[in-house]
Parts: sequence; C-alpha cells; structure tokens
Amino acid sequence: MVPMDTLVKTPNKLGFLHPLHGYSEKLSNLSYCTKLQNQELRFGSKKPVVKWGRCGVLRASSNALLELVPEIKKENLDFELPLYDSSKGALVDLAVVGGGPAGLAVAQQVSDAGLSVCAIDPNPRLIWPNNYGVWVDEFEAMDLLDCLDTTWSGAVVYIDEKRKKNLDRPYGRVNRKQLKSKMLQKCISNGVKFHQAKVIKVIHEDSKSMLICNDGVTVQATVVLDATGFSRSLVQYDKPYNPGYQVAYGILAEVEEHPFDLDKMLFMDWRDSHLDSDMELKERNKRIPTFLYAMPFSSTKIFLEETSLVARPGLSMGDIQERMVARLKHMGIKVKSIEEDEHCVIPMGGPLPVLPQRVIGIGGTAGMVHPSTGYMVARTLAAAPIVANAIVRCLGSDRALSGDELSAQVWKDLWPIKRRRQREFFCFGMDILLKLDLPGTKRFFDAFFDLKPHYWHGFLSSRLFLPELLFFGLSLFSYASNRSRLEIMAKGTVPLVGMVKNLIQDTE
Repeated sequence: MVPMDTLVKTPNKLGFLHPLHGYSEKLSNLSYCTKLQNQELRFGSKKPVVKWGRCGVLRASSNALLELVPEIKKENLDFELPLYDSSKGALVDLAVVGGGPAGLAVAQQVSDAGLSVCAIDPNPRLIWPNNYGVWVDEFEAMDLLDCLDTTWSGAVVYIDEKRKKNLDRPYGRVNRKQLKSKMLQKCISNGVKFHQAKVIKVIHEDSKSMLICNDGVTVQATVVLDATGFSRSLVQYDKPYNPGYQVAYGILAEVEEHPFDLDKMLFMDWRDSHLDSDMELKERNKRIPTFLYAMPFSSTKIFLEETSLVARPGLSMGDIQERMVARLKHMGIKVKSIEEDEHCVIPMGGPLPVLPQRVIGIGGTAGMVHPSTGYMVARTLAAAPIVANAIVRCLGSDRALSGDELSAQVWKDLWPIKRRRQREFFCFGMDILLKLDLPGTKRFFDAFFDLKPHYWHGFLSSRLFLPELLFFGLSLFSYASNRSRLEIMAKGTVPLVGMVKNLIQDTE
C-alpha cells in the first residue's frame, strides 16, 4: 500500500463537473497500489501512458483526463508512540515492516501474548487514505463492527437495462481512522515499539535477522514480517510476475443529486447505454469492460468509482476517467465538489512467493489478493491471527527452532495446501474473466448472482475450498445460459488444464 497525495487540477469544461465549481482537491491515495520496483507501467497500447515516477507519484501523459501536480497532504493520528531505542540494540521477537491493517493486526496479537514487537513504517501515524468496502458479516466475525462508519442493508447489481440483481447481504464502509486508532491503542498498551523509517535491507543469521533502515538504524529480530503491500520489498519471488490488473478511478463527491437508493450500495453496474453517442469508446468498453461501483451516503454525498475488474495489461487511468465522465453525464450526476480522489492499481493473480522463505509475508506481498475479485482487506485481517498464533507457538516451543525452521512453520499455516488449491481455482476464474468481453461478462455475472447465497458469498469471501469449489463451478455452469456455457468451455479449457496440472504438482 503506497500512499500518495497530489493536487488535482481539471478544467470546468468537463461535462460531469458542476458548471459553477470545478475542483482543486486532494488525491487521497493509490489504493492497494504498487510501485512494482519503480518500473514503468504501460496500460494499454494507444491510450495515455500511466507510469510511476521515482518518488512513487502517478504521472499521466498530457492528454489524460486529469493533470496531476505533486502536493503533500497527510492526515495523522494524534498518538504518542513509544519509540524503539536503537541505542540498546535489543533483540525483539518480531519486527513488522509496514503499518497497514495486516501488519498492525499481527503486531497487536503477537504483543498481546507478551512477546516483544517493533513496528517499522515511514509514517506510523498516517491515517490510511483508502476507501475500504467490506461485507458486514466479514467484519462482524472479527468483532470489528465498530469500525464501520456506514452500512447498507444490501447491494444492487445492474447487468443491463433490463436485468437487476438485489443482493440481500449488508455492506459497509470501513472507518479508516477508527480502525487504525483501535489497532494502535492496543499495540501501545501491549508495549509495541515503533520506528519511523524504511527498511532497505535484511541480513539473516541462524537465529536472528538484522533489518537495516534508511536512517542508519539496525533493528535485530528473531522473526521478520513483511507487510509492505505490493511493493514486495522483502519477500522473494522466483517465478515471472505477470498478474492481471484491477484499475479503478474513484471520487468521494458532493453532487446536486443522484439516482441511487440510500439503503443499498451499488456493487456493479455493467450498463453501457451512456456510451451510445461515442461508438469508439463503446467498442473499447465492449472489448475490456468497466463497471460503476457506488456508495451513497446521503442524497448529495456519494463515493463513485469506475472499475476495470481485471485486464492484462491494465487499462489506462485516462481511459477509465473518460468512461466515468460519460457515465455520470448520462446519469445526470453533476459534481459540485470532490473531497477525495483515488487512483487504484491492484495486481491480481500471478505466482505465490517462494514457499517457505526466511521473511514471512502477509497481505499483498504474500499473494493474498483474491485473484478473481481484488478483495483483500477482510481476508488479510482474518489471516492475521493465523500468522500471529503460529509465531507465538513457535517462539514459545521447548525445542529451539532456527530462523528458517520457524519461518517455514508460519508459512505452512498461512498457505496450507487447501488455501493454495483455493487460490489456484480463483486464478482459473481470473483467467476466464480476462477473456470475456462485455456481453460475456454480463452473462457470467447474470448466472453468478443467481447462485445460492452460500456459493456466491463463499466465493467472494474466500470461504469455499475444494471440493466445494467444484460444486460451485458446476452450479454456475448449470445457471449459465447456453451461450455462456459454450463461452466458458471455449475460453476456459486451456486455463482448466493449467489449473489441473498445477493442482496435481502442488503437494504438501
């Protein structure tokens, strides 16, 4: 997770802006985003190039919808953090690198067992700027309902102008300030020490590791946890990294009015009638479709996000912004002001990291993004106790384990074979979605949301495992139209063979 703050400038002539206002507001962050080792990301071939600068700032070419000008705007929590005393050179049980939800959750739970923890992050007080949306039952299971600031009784999916799905599953938006405050308070009360820096190198010995920070400080730890997100700064990979990309552009906006039910959130809107006046754009959308995701907070305040579910290579941000402008103009939504502006790039699928390895990972750096949906927050928070319990168990065992043996035990608990097989199936789903155009995608989700709630709930929330996922697949096939069945067979045969091959090769 790489926070990014910039000033957004856009001319008033943009059709979806209120004619009297325009805006010059905060770009809150790149949600679940990645530097990808500062390499240039090229999304699409003929559209504007979106790339990462040396400072991690997203730069769009001159013909992109928005011109981004760097700016520093950060909101921090007012906490007095207990600092790591480098002069003592004390060995800590666990060093957590990265201060996102997953990292803090593990730090909190390991320290709760009485072990010493040092959390290392360049901005430990920074409030996460991401807009996290979750199913309410997921946070209820983790006793985190107090960290939701808004909930909706259900969700809506528009397949097209005639087909609408009402999803009877409550949805919520995470209160980022409350969630981080809750975690930090528990970490502080448990004695977690904080070090404000960036880890640039790790040196491993048999029973400990030394983390070299960019301020010259060295932190010694028995166990190292990489929770830095998609930067994959410490966790190692040994296979070519070629994921699909979910790309989205979102705004938290004040509007004159909008057409959405305040009691429902808009999960997906695949309608494309807003592109009827621009056939070139409509054809692009047909090849690689985008949908609208919306969280209405009042009759005039709403979060709107245009999203490409998954594509390889990912769509350009300019392309997605262009589609959003057309959609909002068609729906008569006039934006008066923008409070937050999000550019999201989420790598999906791709290989798992080397299993096992000395540095333990969690979240994006450990390949935990749902390959078919891009979901990760609830999954990683639910995995935090698994990682924490494994660390506590191993450090408290009578038999002294080497650093490699200890890490291997934790990795085994994080990625048991049932989870690896589950992920393989999800990657199979992603490979099919990558090949579907807009009509095929509509047919797919028309069948998907007709499934019994147990199946689509379980798939989206990573609760289904083999062989139940096979029954999910058969059920989806039975609900699909004849044309969709033929499409799945034609475009899914090669990915299916690859999945079966990988499942056979992957053993304990």
